[in-house]
Amino acid sequence: MGIFDALNTSVGGLQAQSFALQNISGNIANASTVGYKGINTSFEDLIPDALTVDKQVAGGVTAHAQQTITSQGTVSSSTVATNIAINGDGFFNVQKPTGVSDNTPTFNGVTDYTRAGDFQVNAQGYLVNSAGYYLMGVNVDPKTGNPLGNVPTVLQFNNNFVPAQATTAIQYAANLPTVPVTVASPNATPGSITAAGGLNQADFGINNPVVAGTPAQPFVNAFVTGNTAQDASANKITTTTPLSSLPTAITGGDVVVNGTTITFSNSATTTAPPYNIDTTGGTVGDLLTTIDKITGNTTNASSITNGQVTLNTGLNNDLKVTTDTSGVFAELGFTSLPSAARTGGGSVGTGLVVGNNVTTFDNESISGGAVTVYNSAGTPVNVQLRWAMTDSSSLGAGHANTWNLFYQSNSTATGSQTAWTNVGTNFIFNSNGVLTSPAGGGVTIPNLTVNGQQVGNVSLNFATGALSQFASTSGTATIGQVTQNGFAAGQLQSVAINNSGLVVGTFSNGQNIDLAQITLSHFNGTNYLQALDGQAYAATEQSGAAIQGASGTISGSSLEGSNTDIADQFTKLIVTQQAYSANTKVITTANDMVQSLLSVIR
Repeated sequence: MGIFDALNTSVGGLQAQSFALQNISGNIANASTVGYKGINTSFEDLIPDALTVDKQVAGGVTAHAQQTITSQGTVSSSTVATNIAINGDGFFNVQKPTGVSDNTPTFNGVTDYTRAGDFQVNAQGYLVNSAGYYLMGVNVDPKTGNPLGNVPTVLQFNNNFVPAQATTAIQYAANLPTVPVTVASPNATPGSITAAGGLNQADFGINNPVVAGTPAQPFVNAFVTGNTAQDASANKITTTTPLSSLPTAITGGDVVVNGTTITFSNSATTTAPPYNIDTTGGTVGDLLTTIDKITGNTTNASSITNGQVTLNTGLNNDLKVTTDTSGVFAELGFTSLPSAARTGGGSVGTGLVVGNNVTTFDNESISGGAVTVYNSAGTPVNVQLRWAMTDSSSLGAGHANTWNLFYQSNSTATGSQTAWTNVGTNFIFNSNGVLTSPAGGGVTIPNLTVNGQQVGNVSLNFATGALSQFASTSGTATIGQVTQNGFAAGQLQSVAINNSGLVVGTFSNGQNIDLAQITLSHFNGTNYLQALDGQAYAATEQSGAAIQGASGTISGSSLEGSNTDIADQFTKLIVTQQAYSANTKVITTANDMVQSLLSVIR
């Protein structure tokens, strides 16, 4: 090692410090660059070989770049909805176009990586950052929200159209009053269901059609009687009185009962169709028995009491005599052809309120809110809801707080047309106002149809405790929630990226729908990535291949700033300047020594 070696070492020192100065200069220049990761300088000494340790001398120096990619920059909020930042480990997957074809960028399929998240939507619907890198991610099914694959692709949102989605579920929450106040309740008979704020089924017809599934009332026998009559022997008529012994003997003809003919002739009496009663030996009792067979009367047999004939309908059919050419009924004391109609009976409750009963229904029920749902064509359907209390514990033992829910199926119904439809479920609450039935948090409204618009089966869902019956001073239902999951077709208006890394589209139908999922990648050797223009990086052999997924999280409407610390860079600048000056002093000193050596030979 000599003077000339010292000169060479000093030159190496100047080169190393120049390299450091270049890095410092770049770091300071990019102090405000989004996502920029500074480059530090590390120095390595170059020791010449020496045979013995005591002959070892200080060597030269070389400089190396030292990446700080893993160092987090400060994350700050942004007013741009598509700006994103990463908190922690990870990179955005991006690609840079290699050209343009038909005004559309073309890509070579090479993925780069960046933390510069200042993405904005360009004219073609791509998310591009200020350095020209196009964001990648995985598209999401707009209906299900499920990813469409797991391989990131360049994202584009251009004139996205979302088809209509039919309503399949309504989320509902409400408190029903312990004592409903209806139009009819203040003036109703005390102690009645109407006075308790409920709905009196008897006000809607004998069949109780309003409450779905209400058992039909049983039919009640009806009867018709004739005046007291005498036979030819001045004895009162009995069932054994021969037809030939009536004041005017029955010698022929027929009668028609409920459309079935009974013939009078001198042939033998028959007990099965075609019916015939012998005019010579037949009795009044034979006639009554035949009539009961025709009507199907098995519970209240037609009879004669104190000479008065009583014809019963029984429970199966009404009684109507339309023809009597024999004159027998006049002989039995009937001034007109006998006719009687049963009372009660009918079908089970249908759960329907017809147009004629709308006023009564409105007066005995309370509003349950309204919601606009959509059918498969995206047509909006306005669903009006009403609650009716059908039983109240205030009526005494054996009664429970029971409600029925109705929806308006035809807003212009008249006469016998259906106006309101019962959902078909008894909602029962205990004395604490807690719903005890139905269990399971929901019911199904079958084939929901309003004003001819068919929606189909819709689930009415309510969370635990969402449907209750607590005291209310107003006596009305308090609606906490009534939402649904359908919507009309819509056109994409704008996009934003949320904190879950989801690209959310806002559509013209008012819906916010997930369109894509931003994916992150990470590397085993992050600081060995190759830096590219525009704060991007490429994988190297030392960094290893990209690994899908990262521990970092995405922050929406945010940007990660440069990790450059200006104060630190200025400090390094001073040190580098001093070191550079010192190396120049070594060169000056070595030059003086060489000059002194040369002067020796003069």
